[in-house]
Amino acid sequence: MAKKTTAVRKRTVSRNWIAYLCEALVTSGVMPTWEAATYLTENLFGEKPNPRLLGPSNPHEITSQFLHRLYRPIVEAASREVNLPSSSMLRIFTDISLTGNSAVLVVYFPGHNKPQQLLMLDATKAWDLVFPDAESFNAWAEERYRWVVQALRSAAIEIHDDLLTPAV
Repeated sequence: MAKKTTAVRKRTVSRNWIAYLCEALVTSGVMPTWEAATYLTENLFGEKPNPRLLGPSNPHEITSQFLHRLYRPIVEAASREVNLPSSSMLRIFTDISLTGNSAVLVVYFPGHNKPQQLLMLDATKAWDLVFPDAESFNAWAEERYRWVVQALRSAAIEIHDDLLTPAV
């Protein structure tokens, strides 16, 4: 008698990034819980392109806010994974394009007059950041999270190496 094999679906461990982003919007005071949930649902799910980002009134500002609201919690979570000096900072910059790819840059400022380091450059069409379901969004967010964690770990190694090198 042949053994029956069951298909096992390989799942990667991932956070519920939608809940994480919603919580970040609420705790930062940007919007109340019900508004944050509605904002994320309306902007992350549906058909491409996202019409809310391409409206006639201030599309640059709306797109910039949207990208910051997506990336800031991801970068914040990544920064907690790596032991960084208290003098350091992470900043997110955006260069918005309404016709092509917008750029999201994550820059590490180590402090003590050391040079800044670009941790991530993500080129994306903001109006195309629409996902078919929560799982696909979580996979997208988890990928960016891992990129930033890996870049921060590399930057932290360089910082610790600098601290161990004797001054000339």
